[in-house]
Amino acid sequence: MISTLDLANRVGELVRIPSVNPLQSGPKGGQGAETALAERIAEWSQDLGAEVLLDEVLPGRPNVYARFQGQTDRVVVIDTHLDTVSVEHMTRDPFDGVVEGDRLYGRGSVDTKASFAIVLSVLEELLADSKRPVPTVYVIGTISEEAGGLLGASRFNSWAQSQDLGIDQLIVAEPTMCAPVHGHKGIFVLRATVHGHAAHSSKPELGANAISGAGRIIVALDHEHERLIGQRASTVVGNGSLSITMIQGGLAANIIPDHCTVQASRRVAPGEDTAELITSMSKIMVDAADPLRIEVDLEGGAAFSAFYQDPDSPLVRQIADLAGTAPEAATYGSNACSYPNLANEVILFGPGSIDQAHQAVEWIDVAEIGRAADVYRTWLRTK
Repeated sequence: MISTLDLANRVGELVRIPSVNPLQSGPKGGQGAETALAERIAEWSQDLGAEVLLDEVLPGRPNVYARFQGQTDRVVVIDTHLDTVSVEHMTRDPFDGVVEGDRLYGRGSVDTKASFAIVLSVLEELLADSKRPVPTVYVIGTISEEAGGLLGASRFNSWAQSQDLGIDQLIVAEPTMCAPVHGHKGIFVLRATVHGHAAHSSKPELGANAISGAGRIIVALDHEHERLIGQRASTVVGNGSLSITMIQGGLAANIIPDHCTVQASRRVAPGEDTAELITSMSKIMVDAADPLRIEVDLEGGAAFSAFYQDPDSPLVRQIADLAGTAPEAATYGSNACSYPNLANEVILFGPGSIDQAHQAVEWIDVAEIGRAADVYRTWLRTK
């Protein structure tokens, strides 16, 4: 059996392969996107005898799918995203991947390269004993999770359906402190562009102030947020919520602004329909801006429903028992938003805390790596 320290060093190897999402890249992060990491995962999987496909989602940005034949026709998928967030704000070498004391440092160590190293190492242990995992296992790496609209997960969803894959259980690798996460909110973002009429600021009555119209939209959306959070939540995931995240407008101090944009983020609770929410939220914006004309656009062209799995489902109970943890809901989102009805059961699971992700210094507790490996060792041997 591979030691926990050796597992940590294998995670460190992957940390040393930069895979910063290109929408957040900069001088420190390089320009390679997820390609080098996808190729390394493909190489490692092929060395273990897997059938491997590199599926180019965007030019130079492939997903990787590795299939490990099991002893049964049960199919499980472990989805780990390849990309990391920016490293420009990091205060130590983001790609050193070194173990110091009880921690492994570097971008992606907790979010989420540890899961790649753990799963492939556990499969390596099985194969070294001339054994196969009980289920047929797909280890997949997806691009564009941290920014860009979950394009990698959406592509895998389409590919899996085209292959009639028939997935029984799907684990989305995220740092959950080895607790099975069975729900989180979905999201969409609306951008309202308010059109006014420019005039000299000494005679505002000659113009139509677009920023004032945007202000009315903000007040109306704040009222809607208060209504939402005042409702009784139907699940532990909580209520939907609404946040104003960006406003841009104005030309000069002495010009009545003729345009202004407001961006609002809507978190979607389980049971809420995104199409209905987009319609109702757009109406709130239009009514508030009246008499000014506005255009409302769905940012990125995509809206993601909430993810929710019954906490009493077999996979949730099994992983909780193996890890010695309790089922939880998450405050953040994940690729699980892209997998409605793709698998019979879906959870988030992985080592380490989300609190260490995206930080100026990212790290993962080495003991968490060993803990997650023990869960996978048992899960992949269970009929």
